[in-house]
Amino acid sequence: MTSDSGHSAAWIAANRAMWDERVPLHAASALYDQAGFRAGRDEIRDFEAAEVGDVAGKRLLHLQCHMGQDTLSWARRGAKVVGLDFSEPAVEVARSLAVDIGLADRAAFVVSDVYEAPGAVPDEDYDIVYTGIGALYWLPDIELWAETAASLVAPGGFLYLTEFHPFLNVFTWDGTSEVKADYFRPEPLVTDEPGSYVDFEAETIDNLSYARIYTLGEIVSSICASGLRLEFLHEHEVTVFQQFPELVRSDDGYFRMPEGRPRLPLMYSLKASRPA
Repeated sequence: MTSDSGHSAAWIAANRAMWDERVPLHAASALYDQAGFRAGRDEIRDFEAAEVGDVAGKRLLHLQCHMGQDTLSWARRGAKVVGLDFSEPAVEVARSLAVDIGLADRAAFVVSDVYEAPGAVPDEDYDIVYTGIGALYWLPDIELWAETAASLVAPGGFLYLTEFHPFLNVFTWDGTSEVKADYFRPEPLVTDEPGSYVDFEAETIDNLSYARIYTLGEIVSSICASGLRLEFLHEHEVTVFQQFPELVRSDDGYFRMPEGRPRLPLMYSLKASRPA
């Protein structure tokens, strides 16, 4: 189901202003640890590396790349990458990181709304279109997104998505894990609160944002309707940060439900290909 607000210019403008302001906070944060990244830390999760496979020599497009650390991690693995994000400050950080780690010759970054990506990126199509980790939540139209992403997949190539599981949004995450929210919410979520996920107490000015909780069915159906062939959909019992207080960090760096507690789907990943 497409969002009622459609491809809203006001929605995107508000979100862009919100993200622009938070880029300096994110670049300086321990969560993004850009010093560690410059020193060689790889941002790609082990299940992503296994599911995507060898990227050496491949052309990879990362949609909604933020500051480009995942994008550049794929470049370190041998891909020729293009990162796209609607936040100019975020893209500036990404370009600077590419220079700092010596990958400016294999990594390009462009400023564009994701829906305008086909006219903004340097190539007509790509072997791998990669996205996720908190990206879909901000989109006003999942069907248009899927059509856009699919249009950039080369024959024989694929779309790979890894995201936080939408099921988690039914909980309040106040320590009780009580179901309080409707999973099938068609209306946008409008937020106007200061702070960021890297610093909840940060004093920020541009705080208005719009989001939408798409169900897993909506996301998968939109991708299938775009003409791509779904290869797999994997649900994971792990996530990459402490989304709610009950999660505990394991030795492998992932967060899970405590031992002895019922497991929940915390993330998912999928691959959808275009026939050669």
